[in-house]
Amino acid sequence: MPGVLDARDRDETMRRLAAEPLDVLVIGGGITGAGAALDAASRGLRVALVESRDLAAGTSSRSSKLIHGGLRYLEQGDFKLVKEALRERDLLVSRLAPHLVRPVPFLYPLYRKVVERPYVGAGLTIYDAMEGVKRPVPHHRHLTTRGALRRAPALRTDRLAGAMLYYDAQVDDARYTLTVARTAARHGAHIVTRASAASLLRDGTRVTGAVVRDEETGRVFDVHASCVIVCAGVWSDLVHEASGVRAGYHVRMSKGVHLVMPRSAIDADTGMIVRTSKSVLFFIPWDERWIVGTTDTDWSGDRAEPAATPEDVDYILREANRVLARPLTRGDVLAVYAGLRPLVAEPAGDSTGDRHSGGKTADDKAGSGDKPTTKISREHVVDAPLPGLVSIAGGKFTTYRLMARDVVDAAVAGLPGEVPPSVTGQLPLLGADGLPAVRASARRLADDYGVTAAVTGHLITRYGSLATEVLDLIRADKTLGLPLLDGYPYLRAEVAHAVTHEGALHAEDVLARRVRLLIESPDGGVGAAPEVVTIMAGLLGWNRRRRAAELRRYQEFAAANTAALTAPAALAETPAPVPVAVPA
Repeated sequence: MPGVLDARDRDETMRRLAAEPLDVLVIGGGITGAGAALDAASRGLRVALVESRDLAAGTSSRSSKLIHGGLRYLEQGDFKLVKEALRERDLLVSRLAPHLVRPVPFLYPLYRKVVERPYVGAGLTIYDAMEGVKRPVPHHRHLTTRGALRRAPALRTDRLAGAMLYYDAQVDDARYTLTVARTAARHGAHIVTRASAASLLRDGTRVTGAVVRDEETGRVFDVHASCVIVCAGVWSDLVHEASGVRAGYHVRMSKGVHLVMPRSAIDADTGMIVRTSKSVLFFIPWDERWIVGTTDTDWSGDRAEPAATPEDVDYILREANRVLARPLTRGDVLAVYAGLRPLVAEPAGDSTGDRHSGGKTADDKAGSGDKPTTKISREHVVDAPLPGLVSIAGGKFTTYRLMARDVVDAAVAGLPGEVPPSVTGQLPLLGADGLPAVRASARRLADDYGVTAAVTGHLITRYGSLATEVLDLIRADKTLGLPLLDGYPYLRAEVAHAVTHEGALHAEDVLARRVRLLIESPDGGVGAAPEVVTIMAGLLGWNRRRRAAELRRYQEFAAANTAALTAPAALAETPAPVPVAVPA
């Protein structure tokens, strides 16, 4: 079925990859890789994507979960990046993915009456103006101190001089990435996870495909393609080095850590953003929780599982407590997660190949190894180091569609014949079509499928018009309509759907990315793991030994993810509030 990633069909998909030559092979299953697969497939090209782990297993499931222009980049003078990001935000909210990307208000507290309000107001005026006339989110507003405390009683009152209220948008990053990949499959792309590109195939200097290793079985096979696109994020350097490719950039890894809190920990009905001594700190509403972060520090450790440290946790709590009346403690923290930003740095010495970027070339990039990561541009770089090979790095989640367009443009420039331009700006993602009618029919759907209105509301929020895929599973097996874990809205049917429609192969794929219990429950989803393993085993034919191994594997994964919370705390005494400068 078009647009369905059924884990049970994985072997057949790999057989086709080994047998059928492609126009484009995409390496990497994060948001950029998924976007590139969609862009290329929707132009009528034969496309496949291989990902060494799971879709969105890296950076694209560990972001701040915001779709935003970036006030910080406006202050740094990245006007082009901010303008592009704002236009992409509005396109996603209004047309391409209204079921997944939603406007969210943010409060910016002010602490200096005379200087700060006109400074911040001018910045937000520019921010609004860059968006254009047609806008799906409201303009910014000025608030008095009383108005600010009405929206956010959690703020300390001493020195508070009012606030600004503005809007950006929010997304479940992993679910969004998965939906982009499914939309690519809907347009003919082959999507295979747990399959890594071990090396590149060459005919002389030209790249003609890749040697792919099935990470589940160890089987190795060749995939032939007219062009290979590397969208490997923080793994880009390793992919290049494995095949002796001298790329025009290196990736500098910047670690971002976020804490997850219950909504009761912070008394506010809006998101908040405050300036820290190093960057900015977001308080982001996340259903019944808050996401608070982030950090921005160099990382040179494990790319697959970057670790939050006790110092990271302490830093976020300390900076948050500068502005909160009720200080946060480690006891308030439900979960912690860390992700890596693939920032671009030019390698030392001359480099080969053609380089393009969204606004800057690799030569224009800030590449000094001793430059703070917060100062490195978030614009992306497209590099073509060899015929038949194009790679991309940098950028931000919000502008993934433009990144995908640019890298595919560079790739198809070397293909014979005329390739149509990108059409993704007019291509709604799966689940967006018919969304208003599905929302209006939520109560009737509940009656038709014998579930509560709360269930249909939950599914429409997560899947849009694809909610009926999950409801069909419940109709066939009523037990799948039961909660996966008491106190959470996720259903057992969503586990089955993750396997039959979303390509999940392991319990981690479900609990960390298809549902978000890894970061939403205090035990990291361990309490739901036995039920997840049971449902997956019935669909994938796991024996008792495999079930035990899957359960043990997930328990170890969840424990490692929360290690920073169990280490000794080193919080200093909560400091007095300090003036907070807002990036204009």
